[in-house]
Amino acid sequence: RSLLATAESLTGTHYGKDRAHDVSLRIMADHARTSTFLISDGVFPTNAGRGYVLRRIIRRLVRHAYLLGTSKLVTPALTNAVCDLMGEAYPQLGSDVDMICNVISREEEGFRRTLARGLTILDTELEDLPEGQPLSGATAFLLHDTHGFPLELTEEIAGERGVSVDRPGFDHEMAGQQQQAKRDRKAKGAGVSDRADLARVLDQFGTTEFTGRVENQTKARVLAVIGEGEVSVVLDRTPFYAESGGQVGDTGRLIAPTGELEILDTVYAVTGQLIEHKARVVRGGIEPGEEVTACIDGKRRAAIRRNHTATHLLHWALRQVLGEHVAQQGSLVAPDRLRFDFSHFEAMTPDQIADVEDLVNTDILANHPARHYETTMAQAMEAGALAFFGDKYGDIVRVLEAGPHSIELCGGTHVGALGDIGPVKIVSEASIGSNIRRIEAVSGFGPIERLRAEEAQLARVAESLGVPVDDVAGAADRAVADRKEMLRELKALKAQLAAGRAGDLAAGAVSGVVIARVDDLSREDLRTLALAVRDRPGVRAVVLAGEPEGGGAALVAAVSSASDLKAGELIAAGARAISGGGGKGDDFAVAGGKNPAGIAEALDLARAAAGL
Repeated sequence: RSLLATAESLTGTHYGKDRAHDVSLRIMADHARTSTFLISDGVFPTNAGRGYVLRRIIRRLVRHAYLLGTSKLVTPALTNAVCDLMGEAYPQLGSDVDMICNVISREEEGFRRTLARGLTILDTELEDLPEGQPLSGATAFLLHDTHGFPLELTEEIAGERGVSVDRPGFDHEMAGQQQQAKRDRKAKGAGVSDRADLARVLDQFGTTEFTGRVENQTKARVLAVIGEGEVSVVLDRTPFYAESGGQVGDTGRLIAPTGELEILDTVYAVTGQLIEHKARVVRGGIEPGEEVTACIDGKRRAAIRRNHTATHLLHWALRQVLGEHVAQQGSLVAPDRLRFDFSHFEAMTPDQIADVEDLVNTDILANHPARHYETTMAQAMEAGALAFFGDKYGDIVRVLEAGPHSIELCGGTHVGALGDIGPVKIVSEASIGSNIRRIEAVSGFGPIERLRAEEAQLARVAESLGVPVDDVAGAADRAVADRKEMLRELKALKAQLAAGRAGDLAAGAVSGVVIARVDDLSREDLRTLALAVRDRPGVRAVVLAGEPEGGGAALVAAVSSASDLKAGELIAAGARAISGGGGKGDDFAVAGGKNPAGIAEALDLARAAAGL
């Protein structure tokens, strides 16, 4: 009832007087409570999984507030009410309230824009719909695909008016779009091959033994070779790590008495069971049954290990700096960089990025050990290992303890001690979706290479400025100041030039009106000239047109305060002649277009508008 009272206050509606209003108020109260707890528990509005469930709950709340006639944001006040009401029993709500309000209000603001667009279209369609006829699937799909209006919402709104939605028609439209997307992918070479042969290999020989945690090279037997030139090879055992968990697959060589293959990538043909080596034949060939030496690129693997362990440290540090709501949403671990996606509702500040880097590099400099071991899921959870909703784990899991702070489930490859990672530097931070951020970073030699590149660039700048490297900042400031002074002087000279041209143009006035073409001036200079002409004695109005620097066409009109003419009316018709728009204003108006061939006509139309 306390939450209902908040909803009543926000909407100006009283509970118990109208059944439909009561339903909306109860939905607002219930969904506000649900959304608040979900966000506090680490769920963020997204377009998939539990994040999409949260997004639908928030949107339903907002729509019912919209139905009750309120145009202002309602979720922040409802969230605060939930936290006040239940914060004593759930203390986490009190510490999370600002973050929750930030997330939920952003979602409400975005959906209100979507709601306004979609409802206009949907209301029109429902009003024109013959009685008893369902809303067409094509219309529902248009709302979904073009305007971001969820199908569930379309069905709910239509249902409230006793109208069904042609769901098979919607599915047909969706399937057509998916088929087109599939054809597009195929045209770009994104098709996949038949894996039936590899499935038979699994049935016959069982899973591939991965030896790459303890060795970079091993003897193995070839179980299958599929294709020619570019081939797929399956071995009974391999040191090659198959791409998974964000870590890219290994590369290297397969060497046999009969031939040699370059391994371009390693993937799972059957997830977690059968490892497939994608290869290019270098010489000869390799046949099933042969014994080969499998060698990974050890230098590349070492770089990948550094970046992978650094990813775990970054995750820990992000949670320390931004809050425990941060959770991994995806990653890429490559030899040259790492990429880490995480849940967070706003851009990181430079200070926050620096704090994360400092935490990570402090642990690395301490050279804590990194332990990577197998244990039961129950023991991993008891040790405090992070595991995330939506990920699938077996009874036996691999745990990475990266120093004293980071402990997570991970099946990838890692360094033996944190000092092996080398320095870690975050190189970018950006949004990749609703409440999802992405950082990219480098480790090991990466920061050193970036430092060298920046030093070389700084040296080139110093050479161009003619100063020592230590004085680059001061020299740059002086160069900027000099440029501003030159621009100021240039502006003054242009004003003097405009004043001179203004006198010549004013001398040609007819009945106090100057209409002329002036080319080769910037749009800004054309405006300045028009104002200078207008201020000349005896001039009551001026219209200038020309083809400015950079192409196109420009129209400018200015009238004196004593004139009975209006600037916008003088060039309104002329704006259409140059295929442009604008031209509004009583004392001063400008218009731009893309058709300089229409300038002469535009000036003639201006003369007619001035009565000349």
